[in-house]
Amino acid sequence: MYDIHSPRVPKAEEIEHLLRKALKVVPKERLWVNPDCGLKTRDWKETIEQLQVMVEVTKKLRAELV
Repeated sequence: MYDIHSPRVPKAEEIEHLLRKALKVVPKERLWVNPDCGLKTRDWKETIEQLQVMVEVTKKLRAELV
């Protein structure tokens, strides 16, 4: 989801698209959403912004799947 060479923060729609794509091949019980190492090159502002987007998308998909 992240290009560590770009300061661009992926939009919620992009993250949602990638997660839906992953759900086609990974059972929902085995799919974990976490920031991993993609944020280590970001400053705090970018990191907080991206984590907020990731949580927003995850909550939306979780509500649909439960």
